[in-house]
Amino acid sequence: MFNPSREEARQFFFDTWRKYRQREILSDMENMAIEVILLHPEYHAMLDDPGRYQDKDYLPEMGDTNPFLHMGMHIAIGEQLSIDQPVGIRKRFERLLKLTGNEHDAAHQVMECLAEMIWQAQRNQSAFDASVYFECLDRWRN
Repeated sequence: MFNPSREEARQFFFDTWRKYRQREILSDMENMAIEVILLHPEYHAMLDDPGRYQDKDYLPEMGDTNPFLHMGMHIAIGEQLSIDQPVGIRKRFERLLKLTGNEHDAAHQVMECLAEMIWQAQRNQSAFDASVYFECLDRWRN
């Protein structure tokens, strides 16, 4: 299982962006990452400056959104959808896609629910619970 450190995960995004900008060949994983990066032009300047952002802390209590976490969650959701794991995620995503009208907005809805499931597992010191994930997704009706 791939379990990078915070520094390694961030470096992956910096390296992927640099390779893309220099027109170098990207690995399959880097191709997945570049699709996410291109959806988020607001992160491009940050990715151009690894010296400044490699060690930056993003504190939610200060209103900060962690761009690395955000992009990583996009990749995780893409992986979940590609293998329909947890089983049923693809069907729920397709329903959200019809409701939102585009894949990026649907992915952000899924991301909110994935974050809720992770938060509850951390709070309860328990394993991830797909039922929490799906209950959240199923609340998105309109």
